[in-house]
Amino acid sequence: MISSRREAVQIFLSSTVSKIGVSLLVILLAFSIYTLAAFPPDYGRLVWNNPKAWENYPKSAPPSWINVFAGFKHFEHRVLEPEKPVAFRTPDGAMKTIYHFTLEYTADEFPTFFSISLRDLRYWDVPPILTVRLVRPDGKAINLMSFAAPPPRDGEKPPYTRFVEEPLTIKIDSDVNVWRSVSAFLKENYGIELSPSKIGENPGQYLFGSPIEGNFSKPMKGEYSFEVVATLHDERDSLGHVSLILGGSVYGLLGTDVIGRDIAIGVLLGFPISLFIGIITSVAVTLIGGLLGIVSGYIGGKTDEVIQRISDVVYNLPLLPLTIFLIFLMGSSIWNIILLLIVFGWPGLTILARSIALQLRESQFIEASRTFGSSAWRIIFKHMLPQVTPFIVAEMIFFVPTFILLEAALSFLGLGDPSLPTWGQMLELGFRNGAIYLGLWWWIIPPGLMIVLTAFTFVLIALGMEPVVNPRLRTG
Repeated sequence: MISSRREAVQIFLSSTVSKIGVSLLVILLAFSIYTLAAFPPDYGRLVWNNPKAWENYPKSAPPSWINVFAGFKHFEHRVLEPEKPVAFRTPDGAMKTIYHFTLEYTADEFPTFFSISLRDLRYWDVPPILTVRLVRPDGKAINLMSFAAPPPRDGEKPPYTRFVEEPLTIKIDSDVNVWRSVSAFLKENYGIELSPSKIGENPGQYLFGSPIEGNFSKPMKGEYSFEVVATLHDERDSLGHVSLILGGSVYGLLGTDVIGRDIAIGVLLGFPISLFIGIITSVAVTLIGGLLGIVSGYIGGKTDEVIQRISDVVYNLPLLPLTIFLIFLMGSSIWNIILLLIVFGWPGLTILARSIALQLRESQFIEASRTFGSSAWRIIFKHMLPQVTPFIVAEMIFFVPTFILLEAALSFLGLGDPSLPTWGQMLELGFRNGAIYLGLWWWIIPPGLMIVLTAFTFVLIALGMEPVVNPRLRTG
């Protein structure tokens, strides 16, 4: 018998399996803490599940690191931030602010789209005008487009604010005026005559293409320079932020899904949610099941009969179908899921804890305690519970992966909490959009691996607890 908690910890940590499990758990907790610190609580509802927030991201793009293994270099999605803007006054009294961007182009393919994003524009009288200019590696420049801010609305008083809550995204390569500008540029500089409608079929090909005998099949590599010039008519006018977005065919560490969401962010968001559901549910189930089992085994009589009959009925109910049905009725809230998992999860431990309590009830130290007049509740909490605790803790750890997998199964069936991004929901959306059939492996493998890894972590910890619970398994 283990004489102290310190001895129990030493026995637990003496196992290699335990050390691996604890190390993995520390990593999972570190990712969870980072996610909670880096993302606001309502990120899932306001950003992750908002398609508009991902409109400037490539859709179904594989991870950027596939370029390491591919002979063909894909263009990586880029969001260009400006260098320090240069402001000056023109002879006519207007203020101009120039935002300069540079891009070293080394890819073997063209960008999938080209956009400009504007945020927090304020003006006092005349709407500002923005112009976009591109200088190619061969030194030739294209004046792409001009954009005037929306004029004041009826009854609106200065300062007039635009694009404060949500940035304005201008699809440069979808603008017919840009097509006309490119058409005129090609005719003037290369003697190539192409209609604007022809350029509109693939604008990036002509913006970034190398005209070899009139064929724009390959991109022109080198340094591209972009200029966004804001013409302001009042010293108090301002443009808070401007950025250029070049759509790529690969993105980030884990790629994107069909909406354009960053898979890496989705995986991060799943860490605290999965651990929260697994740990909170298993602790509640362990407390309820363990305590009821000890009470049932020690007190006996009608109390034992009632607890065991209820346990038998609940234990033999089909958990997953019944949970699916009740979630349909109650709603797919995370709290409803946790509640149902607790309601149907405790009987198994109650039955096991009762058998241990029946053996302990006949022990000499329990008989001695009754002889000295100890109450039933004192005996249960003071003498029996400490003896059963190692077994209960081991069962609690085993419960964690069970409940994580159950939540993932419910989310995979479309019954998870829609306001919280989970790994199961990522899998469900991937299967619903045919990710497997389309070969979008980066959409399926990361969340699937995280579910398996998290469950495996707690299985290792539970296996490491077995020598603490069962003395016959100890070596040395």
